[in-house]
Parts: sequence; C-alpha cells; structure tokens
Amino acid sequence: MLEAKEVTKRFGGLVALNKVSLEIREHELLGLIGPNGSGKTTLFNVITGYYKPEGGKIYYKGEDITGLRPHVIVKMGIARTFQIPKPFGRLTVLENVMSAAMYGRKAASRSEAETIAMEWLEYVGLDKKANVEARTLNVVERKLMELARALSTGPDLLLLDELVAGLNPSEMMDTVKLVRRLVDEKGLTIIMVEHVMKAVMSISDRVFVLHRGEKLAEGKPEEIAKDPKVIEAYLGEPIKV
Repeated sequence: MLEAKEVTKRFGGLVALNKVSLEIREHELLGLIGPNGSGKTTLFNVITGYYKPEGGKIYYKGEDITGLRPHVIVKMGIARTFQIPKPFGRLTVLENVMSAAMYGRKAASRSEAETIAMEWLEYVGLDKKANVEARTLNVVERKLMELARALSTGPDLLLLDELVAGLNPSEMMDTVKLVRRLVDEKGLTIIMVEHVMKAVMSISDRVFVLHRGEKLAEGKPEEIAKDPKVIEAYLGEPIKV
C-alpha cells in the first residue's frame, strides 16, 4: 500500500532521515519504534506532505505522492494523529470531529459529517461526550477524539503518532485493543509510532526500527524484541512478547 524509497530529509546540517526505505502491505499494522530523535515523526511528516524530502520517493497505492500538500494527501486516503492533540477548545467534541469529515476524503456535507462523526465517536467510546466543549476533555479523551478526527477523514492508511503516550496501563491496553480492531474489523492499514513497548509489540504484525535517521532492523515483534542491535541502541534489555 505504501512504499518509501531511500527517503532523505535534512534540517540544515542535521540529517534526520538518511535513505530510509520502508514498505507496508494492505491491512497490516506496522510498529515504528526507535529512540527520541531517530526520525519517526519526521518520516510521518514526509509521508503526509508536511515536509518535502531532499531525496527519495513516497508511493501510495503505486502513485508517486512525494511532495504533495497535506490536504491533497488526506483526500487520497491517508490520515494521521499528532503526538499532542490540539483540539478546537471552544467547539464541541462532535464539531471537532465533524470538521475533519467535512474537509476529509469525501468532503461531507454538514449533515453527512454529523453522521460520520457520531459513528466514530461511538466506535471510540466518546459518544456521551459529543456535546461537551473539547477543552474539558482529559488526556485519554483528547487522544480518542484525535483518533476519531483522523478516522472521520475516511482513510485507508492511518498513521498514529504516540497515541497511548501519557495513558495509564488500563487506558493504554484498551486503546491498543481499539487500534487492533481498526485493522481486523474495519480493514485499515496502520503505522504506529510508539515508545511503550508493551503496547506496540502486543498488536503489531511487524516492527520497523529507526536509529539516528537510518533503518536499524525490521521483523516480527518477537524477533525485534531479542535483536542485539535493537537492545543495545534502544531497548536496553530483551522484551518478552
């Protein structure tokens, strides 16, 4: 579904991504891990058009999307969440999610957007909060609203940037189960950036490791969890999967 071929991104003298190549298949959940500063969010920003790479190409469903603007890419079926949700605080939760549907893939009318938004709010468990102002939500609720906004754009490919960061263990496991259901029940393809290894290892079909802007390793969670290079660079010790 998505292929990044030798993608390079520089910020002045800093090489944030150095000829990174990555593939993800349809209906796959790919965990993207690595130390802070390894290039994970930068790769998301290149895929979704926030940054234009200095080298390499991004292909989505066989089409070259390198350097296209974010509003074009979202209408092609790629959506993302952000590490820190930034809702329209004085709008209701429903209105926040409706706005995504109205400017998303289908450019829904107001009535269509309301239907779409309520469906996703119910799916993520926020339907009872639909009519409260977004600024009143707690951390987990903001994360779920951020997820519902991305889903309301109508994506086939969803990029999740530290969705469970800041959640307690119970909230974390409920959220990762929800993410897995999006693949198994809704047929989405997902790339998930995460530092919480229990979360990402438990639901990923495959794990891709970035380190200092380069690919360090790639494989099944149980392989990555005991890879000596990954343990030395990031994990610190083997992880039980």
